[in-house]
Amino acid sequence: MSTLHDFIAEHREIFASAHPQSRRLAEAGSAWRGGVPMHWMRDWATPFPIYVASAHDATLIDADGVAYDDFCLGDTPSMFGHARPELAAAVARQAGEGVSFMLPTARSNAVGELLRRRFGMAQWQVATTASDANRAVIRWARAITGRDQILIFDGCYHGMVDDCFVALKDGKPVNKAGLIGQVVDQTRTTRVIPFNDMAALEDALKTGDVAAVLAEPVMTNCGMIAPSPGYHARLRELTQHHGTLLIMDETHTLSSGPAGYCGVHGLSPDMFVVGKAIAGGIPAAVWGVTAEVAARMDAAQARIGPGQSGIGTTLSGNALVMAAIETMLTEVMTDAAYAHMLDGAARLVDGLRAVIADKALPWSVAHVGARAELIFAPEAPQNAADMRAVLDHDMLEAFHLYLINQGVLIAPFHNMMLISPRTGFDAIDRLVAAVAQFSEDLPK
Repeated sequence: MSTLHDFIAEHREIFASAHPQSRRLAEAGSAWRGGVPMHWMRDWATPFPIYVASAHDATLIDADGVAYDDFCLGDTPSMFGHARPELAAAVARQAGEGVSFMLPTARSNAVGELLRRRFGMAQWQVATTASDANRAVIRWARAITGRDQILIFDGCYHGMVDDCFVALKDGKPVNKAGLIGQVVDQTRTTRVIPFNDMAALEDALKTGDVAAVLAEPVMTNCGMIAPSPGYHARLRELTQHHGTLLIMDETHTLSSGPAGYCGVHGLSPDMFVVGKAIAGGIPAAVWGVTAEVAARMDAAQARIGPGQSGIGTTLSGNALVMAAIETMLTEVMTDAAYAHMLDGAARLVDGLRAVIADKALPWSVAHVGARAELIFAPEAPQNAADMRAVLDHDMLEAFHLYLINQGVLIAPFHNMMLISPRTGFDAIDRLVAAVAQFSEDLPK
């Protein structure tokens, strides 16, 4: 009788035989540590990386000429589609006029106003990545509150931010194993609690020494975990009561609507971060603050003197990035684009749930905005510990390999699927059909 490991081995062979060019390129990549420019490029289920030749809209073509319906979209940077002509033209024009000056342009003011109108925050700054932006807001939160503690949620990911590499193990805070080379114990200044646990939230904040809570509105790193009813309202109430700043990282949940999840659901954080897709995949992030927080930042800056914050990088806010962000906000991230994304996601979720019901599968679907996640458990978990308990890594590898061999890409780390404005309903139907076929072909 065939086992799951046999199934995985079979599909590795299918992939390898169909990708001789990617194999050859992988064997020639020895100049890179791990064979690739960034080691996450090896974190797919395939025995060697897929080498990309080109990508347009929501279709990716690899070096062997294999076409894929792309529901990964670079894990969000290309959320609005690959090779958008509007973005390509704007970037080319600005590149011909200079890329980086460490000075603003007239466009900079226009971009600031666009961000203010769309997301509601009074004042803005640009960073090169969401990691940089999250580091900045954490430091500013500590500076203006005079508190050293921050609070995060177990299973979170906010980029390469050391403060956030803390998790719960057997109910106790520990530094994550991935915190390689860090000599400071992050648990001294980072508290971590389960998502959706109101009692734990109240207990963590009642001491009055937490500078900020950093959260995604919906957790998207350890599998998608939606907030329980009333959780965000209670989070806002408690942070205000205890003088703790509330930071929302919408890098992934920007897919919820034109102003992100906060805009759709009326959330009112003190600080707001979004990266990845905001410049269409050009490395950039933005972070905004309320007028009250901006005034407190000014006061903190005045106490130490000008030019001494140490928060920023040379390339942040460069002219190329400004051109990209302006184009995304005015020409690409439109109401019509979001309408298509949300309709497509609804079609995908309905299709997946129909497969689950028709075949009586012990699976479920999590859904927020233009994102969906297939979970190999009958109920969607409400926190990271419960999600870890149902994450079967062999099952995930088998599923991802199977989809890849069917010409479908989803996010490699779990089963998250993202709909772009360029995703056709025919591609969504192919994904649903592939999931149905996987359920039949999977060894019993």
